Amino acid sequence: MSLLNPVLLPPKVKAYLSQGERFIKWDDETTIASPVILRVDPKGYYLYWTYQSKEMEFLDITSIRDTRFGKFAKLPKSQKLRDVFNMDFPDNNFLLKTLTVVSGPDMVDLTFHNFVSYKENVGKNWAEDVLALVKHPLTANASRLTFLDKILVKLKMQLNPEGKIPVKNFFQIFPADRKRVEAALSTCHLPKGKNDAINPEDFPESVYKSFLMSLCPRPEIDEIFTSYHAKAKPYMTKEHLTKFINQKQRDSRLNSLLFPPARPDQVQGLIDKYEPSGINIQRGQLSPEGMVWFLCGPENSVLAQDKLLLHHDMTQPLNHYFINSSHNTYLTGGQFSGLSSAEMYRQVLLAGCRCVELDCWKGKPTDEEPIITHGFTMTTDIYFKEAIEAIAESAFKTSPYPVILSFENHVDSPRQQAKMAEYCRTIFGDMLLTEPLEKFPLNPGVPLPSPEDLRGKILIKNKKNQFSSPAAPSKEPDGDAEGSGPPSAPVGEDTVLREAVWTGEEGAELEDEEVEEEEEEESGNLDEEEMKKMQSDEGTAGLEVTAYKEMSSLVNYIQPTKFISFEFSAQKNRSYVISSFTELKAYDLLSKASVQFVDYNKRQMSRIYPKGTRMDSSNYMPQMFWNAGCQMVALNFQTMDLPMQQNMALFEFNGQSGYLLKHEFMRRPDKQFNPFSVDRIDVVVATTLSITVISGQFLSERSVRTYVEVELFGLPGDTKRRYRTKPSPTTNSINPVWKEEPFVFEKILMPELASLRVAVMEEGNKFLGHRIIPINALNSGYHHLCLHSESNMPLTMPALFVFLEMKDYVPDTWAGP
Repeated sequence: MSLLNPVLLPPKVKAYLSQGERFIKWDDETTIASPVILRVDPKGYYLYWTYQSKEMEFLDITSIRDTRFGKFAKLPKSQKLRDVFNMDFPDNNFLLKTLTVVSGPDMVDLTFHNFVSYKENVGKNWAEDVLALVKHPLTANASRLTFLDKILVKLKMQLNPEGKIPVKNFFQIFPADRKRVEAALSTCHLPKGKNDAINPEDFPESVYKSFLMSLCPRPEIDEIFTSYHAKAKPYMTKEHLTKFINQKQRDSRLNSLLFPPARPDQVQGLIDKYEPSGINIQRGQLSPEGMVWFLCGPENSVLAQDKLLLHHDMTQPLNHYFINSSHNTYLTGGQFSGLSSAEMYRQVLLAGCRCVELDCWKGKPTDEEPIITHGFTMTTDIYFKEAIEAIAESAFKTSPYPVILSFENHVDSPRQQAKMAEYCRTIFGDMLLTEPLEKFPLNPGVPLPSPEDLRGKILIKNKKNQFSSPAAPSKEPDGDAEGSGPPSAPVGEDTVLREAVWTGEEGAELEDEEVEEEEEEESGNLDEEEMKKMQSDEGTAGLEVTAYKEMSSLVNYIQPTKFISFEFSAQKNRSYVISSFTELKAYDLLSKASVQFVDYNKRQMSRIYPKGTRMDSSNYMPQMFWNAGCQMVALNFQTMDLPMQQNMALFEFNGQSGYLLKHEFMRRPDKQFNPFSVDRIDVVVATTLSITVISGQFLSERSVRTYVEVELFGLPGDTKRRYRTKPSPTTNSINPVWKEEPFVFEKILMPELASLRVAVMEEGNKFLGHRIIPINALNSGYHHLCLHSESNMPLTMPALFVFLEMKDYVPDTWAGP
């Protein structure tokens, strides 16, 4: 049981990281190169560097998004810096000494911190071991106690020249109410003047905790304590604490034989750990303050920590999983005039995405390098090769499971398509899956291989044609190389059709019916004439051009086709064929034939993407398509709106693998599942969830009123409600208390498909922090909910104290008198 034995242990910091290493930190903009000592604190909270002037700069480990070394690290562009590092001399070994650390509040707003070591391969070790700390599941999901400890560690590292803690740092870290900070310092007999300083030895952990208790008293925990402690005694015995744990902190649905309740002798260990008084520890007693720290500890995590680890069966067919998927991956902003960047491919892959999109267009005649851009818009271009290099570097840094490249191919040049195929082969090397696996031939009725079968592999989704002739000629047809940038409409279509020689019945069917449906992706960006052309048969067929032999040969398990009907797909029974739908088309199918849509997804894959009119790169809510078992629910990763927040929160689980196994009802052909059902689902036990929002801690840097919103995402038939507390009674953002009734979600039909969102807002609807957690990853009991930013980054200070209770749903008709 996690209360007595946490599943996850904090990350271990290797000794050499905390001892530190000499580097030169350089900056292209200032052309300054400065010697520094780079370190990680022993607890793994911060990467920091000290200049010769003793000035120190910090990087919170949770803000780091990537580390790079060798040829993937940033290289100086300025000649001055190149001269400093002798980069233009032969055999300078500069690449063996590089280290770049990438940080930022989201995937677009990034900062690159560049270092050069004095010795070879030091950068490689630092890059790998720092990234391992970043990727540890407890880095973003640490206990409340850990986040409070981070503040103490930083206070004791940021010393003045005399080696003391400046009092002004307290006012910076706890800015919401200066008078309260001064009073708390006085209570601990510490100086409180803004120009004063504190000896670090006068501020051990015990004094820091007393300071916090004075600054942020917890009367609501005292009330809980009082209801369980010995009558008229200022303490709780280990027997009382055992009773509290078994009655309040334990899920009542657990089997007592498999998960035995806590025993007093086990609970003594918790008193040893959290009780500040040595005498109380000897007597087996817990004080109210000990209760506060116990409820902040890792044993009381709101998350079932084992769910963060890889725990799903990864040997099922690929279509049995939800797959973390991105739309127009290259864009950093809007769909019409945003900047394109190869860096976005790295960032989404690092975030656990497993399906990225590449919109490919013919390059200019000068170099004939294929490009990636959003056609018919003013978005900028990037080279296709650059995107492939970025994908090759980052594909498996977060997850070892397969990456799918969804090509929207408008390159109507055999030579440039051949170049694209060559880049894929040479840059990806053995990572590229070019042939079907022996056990999974491309035959009707044969299931797809599993994520485990395809571990470490890159799969290409692109139109696939059947050729009986030799490879398409490398000499381009006349007039094919004209124009610059993306053409206003695809050209050379007649030539393209002549080049493709179809073979057999399957080929004829492909020619007639299997045209990629992604034309709708562009429809929001065309003028009236182009829209008409696209909507005609000829224009639709011509929007994505024919795949020549070189590209066609790279396609195997992910073959796009135009969707005809669910009956047609069932008759063909080909697991390797995939259709793409705009959110509108998918919603239409879902509302008219929901059971058939679920059945379709049991057999093969579908990809959903945002409608073309979402010019601001906003997203649709993904839940309804997950409810139908759609695997690739593709979103704009650059926009951290609520749909994207839900996507990120969900895919944080199962080891951030990017694959989540669907419920067996969405996999088994002998079971029928209707996502719009309002009745109980056979053999699935519905859940009743109750949440009481009790209090908040350090919710804002300002003195403001705050309120909390609670909502459920799940099936349409769930008792779907959104609740909101009243605003806090006063402008106290340090420890507001809400005395309100529990919010109850009476019937959650399929807990495996539902998530809970708890958000804290300032009056005036300003977002302060939130958390989205799958229902089946929640623990019952009293918990501190450490809040995250809009881009799912953990916030150090803000937290909510809540009481969660989950029970099996009992219909009124079954309830007793």
